[in-house]
Amino acid sequence: MNRGICVKSPFGMKSAAKRLFQAAALVLAVTMAVPIPARADDERATKSRVAPIYPDIARRMKIAGEVDVEATVDAAGNVSDAKTLSGSRLLAPAAEDAVRKWKFESGSGTAKVKVKVNFSLE
Repeated sequence: MNRGICVKSPFGMKSAAKRLFQAAALVLAVTMAVPIPARADDERATKSRVAPIYPDIARRMKIAGEVDVEATVDAAGNVSDAKTLSGSRLLAPAAEDAVRKWKFESGSGTAKVKVKVNFSLE
C-alpha cells in the first residue's frame, strides 16, 4: 500500500472562507460609505414666502441669525412639514411656522427642500 504524504496547505477551506468573508465585508463597507446623490426635485423655486414673526423674547434678548429649515414639499408645491436643522432654539418655531406657509413650484412628487430663514434686529 502506498501511503502518500499529506501536506496541509496554509490556504485550506477555512482560510479561503475567512478571506471571502473579509472581502465581502470590505465591499459592503465601501458601498455604504458612498453618499447617495440628492434628487433633482430638491431645487424647487419658491413662489411665495411669508416673513416670520420675530419672537418677543428673542427680540428682547437681542438674538438674531439664520435658521436652517428642511421643508417637505408635496407635488402641488405646498409645504406639508418643516423641521429645523440648525439655528437658535428661540427662533426655530417662528421659522418653521413661516416656512409652512410658503409656496413652491409644483414638481413630480414629494421633495425635501432646505431653506434659510434670516432674523435681523434692524
